[in-house]
Amino acid sequence: MREEDAYTKAFDRELFARILAYVRPYRFWVGLALLFLLLTTLTAALTPLFFKWAIDEALVPKEPKPLAERFALLLWVSLGFLLVRGVNFAATYGQTYLIQWVGQRVLFDLRSALFAKLMRLHPGFYDRNPVGRLMTRITSDVDAINQFITGGLVGVIADLFTLLGLLGFMFFLNAKLTLVVLLVTPVLLWITAWVRRGMRQAYREMRLRLARVNAALQENLSGVETIQLFVKEKDREARFDRLSWDLFRAWVEIVRWFALFFPVVGFLGDLAVAGLLYFGGGEVVRGVVSLGLLVAFVDYTRQLFQPLQDLSDKFNLFQGAMASAERIFGVLDTEEELKDPEDPRPIARFRGEVEFKDVWLAYTPKGVEPGEGDWVLKGVSFHIRPGEKVALVGATGAGKTSVVSLIARFYDPQKGQVLLDGEDVRRYRQEELRRRIAIVLQDPFLFSGTVLDNLRLFDPSIPEERVVEVAKFLGVHEAILRLPQGYHTPLGERGAGLSTGEKQLLALVRALLASPDVLLILDEATANVDSETERRLQEALYKAMEGRTSILIAHRLSTIRRVDRILVFKKGRLVEEGTHEALLAKGGYYATLYRLQYAEEV
Repeated sequence: MREEDAYTKAFDRELFARILAYVRPYRFWVGLALLFLLLTTLTAALTPLFFKWAIDEALVPKEPKPLAERFALLLWVSLGFLLVRGVNFAATYGQTYLIQWVGQRVLFDLRSALFAKLMRLHPGFYDRNPVGRLMTRITSDVDAINQFITGGLVGVIADLFTLLGLLGFMFFLNAKLTLVVLLVTPVLLWITAWVRRGMRQAYREMRLRLARVNAALQENLSGVETIQLFVKEKDREARFDRLSWDLFRAWVEIVRWFALFFPVVGFLGDLAVAGLLYFGGGEVVRGVVSLGLLVAFVDYTRQLFQPLQDLSDKFNLFQGAMASAERIFGVLDTEEELKDPEDPRPIARFRGEVEFKDVWLAYTPKGVEPGEGDWVLKGVSFHIRPGEKVALVGATGAGKTSVVSLIARFYDPQKGQVLLDGEDVRRYRQEELRRRIAIVLQDPFLFSGTVLDNLRLFDPSIPEERVVEVAKFLGVHEAILRLPQGYHTPLGERGAGLSTGEKQLLALVRALLASPDVLLILDEATANVDSETERRLQEALYKAMEGRTSILIAHRLSTIRRVDRILVFKKGRLVEEGTHEALLAKGGYYATLYRLQYAEEV
């Protein structure tokens, strides 16, 4: 998954076959494009013949001809030339359009498949893979496949068609002159192989350094507030400039190879033309070859070296596509650790009974045996009755949020069971399970769009009246109306422009609106609202949670006092449980936490 693991193979048959699998649905259009390509090659090969006919039959005829006949021949040759070039124009347009269309459709299919896959992968995958690198899969890597299809794959076929077509015409017209042109081929092949090796290493370095720039860019943009807070702008700019300078040098190396290769190939083409003029000119002087044929061969030679130049460029497209394909299919082949059961248990409505049976959890990849220090939850067991309100308390890192994540099945435990209504949560389809669980996080995520869009998560089937009803129930309606355009106020990325408390209020409305009759889980939902807002919000919350199982990760004394039971966690273990008064009277770990965390609030 790391972009630094640069791919060194120029061609991989298995990856090539997988790319073609995405092209296969459009094989009819590819076939039609290849027909156009064949027509383009044929008309290009015919073009020099009009020069031959014009010179040999009208300009410098072997036998004297009347002037009128020579002008008539020139007219017909000119008209024929225009007709052939017109067909070439139409065929080139059709071939280019169809291939680009197929390339864009493959790009669309690949991008859609990648996005769908990324949406299915569980949070642990994102813990191990930076978002910046994943974004390059859908952008630059997919674009590399598109370039491979439109420029590389079809380009190689076009170049081969052109080479074979031109050589066929040239050998048919005069084998000796053709062999003279091909004398420079061994030198050309050696130079091409030498440049190809240099370009491969240069492209490898460029992709590696580009990956570092992308990763640094994403990391610095995500952490810009922290950078500004600690006044580290100059340090980060200097580090980014160093990475960007490395990328610049890598590109300069690529340009150096291109700047060397194309003039060399052009010079070899000129060398072939010089040899052709010397040998062919002598044949013309001796009367063995006509002047028109020599001119035609000069044009054929010019056309012949163009695809030879392109073939080396196509090699780099091939290698880039193989590297990108490996990374793309690496994502698509990533095992989905959380799979739905083959015979899922249907869900009508949850009663809200939650039970943990000897649950052990470590955030390690599937198949990796957790070490002693990896366990986040260690043998946790508890039972929550339907409709019971329970608070989870403990120091940071005690495992409270992990309990919530297991109930929503964002992760599966390595050992033990998480039961919901007496059934293991792995027996439910994930989509149906989460539809009936409302979660409000401490830092809720808001999307670009209006407040209304975020409250109903872009679902137009939820009427605005229903949204307003829930907002009024929670006491949030007036706060929303105070925004510049009320429910239709546009929000920036991540709710830019709103305070953390305002975002949490909106997230609470969204949670209750999405599933008001099912299990409600709150994760530090009121940790960042002012006291007055908290008072009104909690009154509404307790009315909304009446009759529903509620699990709260509690940080406020007011919350703890009003729940039915408190579960106390310490270093991944459930060490105490009971009511607030009972736990205080016990004088254990909770009483210590209470004195440390809540004494000031009291």
